[in-house]
Amino acid sequence: MVETLELDDMLGGERLADPYPYFAHMLAEHPVHWNERYRAWFLHKHADVLWALRNPAFSSDRVRPVYETHLSEEKRAARAPTFDVLRHWMVFLDPPEHTRLRKLVMPAFSPKRVATWRPRVEQVVKETLAGLEGRERFDFVTDFAYPIPAIVVAELIGVPAQDRDLFKKWSDDILTLVFGAQGEPGRRELAQQGLVELTGYLRDLVAKIRRDPGDDVISSLVTAHDVEPPLDDQEIIATCALLVFGGHETTTNLIANGTRQLLRHPEQWRLLREEPERITTAVEELLRFDGPSRLEQRLLAEDVELRGKTLRKGDNVFLVQSAANRDPEVFDRPHELDITRQPNNHVAFGFGVHHCLGNFLARLEAQVAIPAVLDALPDLALDGPEEWHTTMMSRGMKRMPVRRGAVS
Repeated sequence: MVETLELDDMLGGERLADPYPYFAHMLAEHPVHWNERYRAWFLHKHADVLWALRNPAFSSDRVRPVYETHLSEEKRAARAPTFDVLRHWMVFLDPPEHTRLRKLVMPAFSPKRVATWRPRVEQVVKETLAGLEGRERFDFVTDFAYPIPAIVVAELIGVPAQDRDLFKKWSDDILTLVFGAQGEPGRRELAQQGLVELTGYLRDLVAKIRRDPGDDVISSLVTAHDVEPPLDDQEIIATCALLVFGGHETTTNLIANGTRQLLRHPEQWRLLREEPERITTAVEELLRFDGPSRLEQRLLAEDVELRGKTLRKGDNVFLVQSAANRDPEVFDRPHELDITRQPNNHVAFGFGVHHCLGNFLARLEAQVAIPAVLDALPDLALDGPEEWHTTMMSRGMKRMPVRRGAVS
């Protein structure tokens, strides 16, 4: 397959649905690769990805430089509404600005706090499964994998759960820009409209919560007094927009991708059904084997040398988690799904200061949702080709048709 497509086309042909043969080739032959199509370096090896995630030379501050130095005055004016939101997203900031924002929301996503949400997550999963009773065919993403994290993160942040369909549309629109959809017509305009509508909604919600705060993330942000300088409304709204967007996208992909791989590996499906206590290691293996994030992006703040190549200041760099998580130098039998695998030093949630804020919540939701599916729908089967998001950074499906009635 590598020979039938140009080397730099990461999403072309069969690579969108199954990128792993391509990544295996890149790992073996081009571990540090300048991709002319994307005008960026791609790092594939586990050691290199981990090194870059630890290295401050690989900067997350990549929105502001592009906006300020790479766009014409006309384009800056047209994209100002997008920049005004994204410039406050902590994922696009380096310390100390990143630290200032992250420390305010970290308590809500700590292991101890997340553990208190288990009963609510179990209830949401149970209710979502109840809504599927009597349906022989349904879409696993839309009808199961999406609603669970959408409801949970909405309640955690302080957003009315009944508005989650609005957030689904806005998030899908924003996804095309933030995660690098290629060839999507009008994606910038669509994403900007989604951001404008989302932030307008959140502005009204923040004003309401400011008058009557509760026990949620928005309330903690509007009442925070231990940060200097204090957060302004634009920072609060942008942070909430990031949490709404990121709080369900990753977990939706984890639950859907993980269930899909278990269905494609029936021996692992049966093992987990027979020994549900293996769910913790199973989720870690599903994160490694087909995780929700394909890669992370950085901008070089200085020149670096890597494997005989010079990566220059100002170059874009993509850290390919999907390749690193199948590096044979780190993982035995890297292309085999093994839910008993230990240790499992994957980088599905990144590493270092930008380690995924919601990783404990995502793990909890997957650890509850996937066994519930195995228990309630033992005869579940894939029912036709999936439709994948055409994004560089996110590894997720728009649709995953399934049916009941398969032999368990």
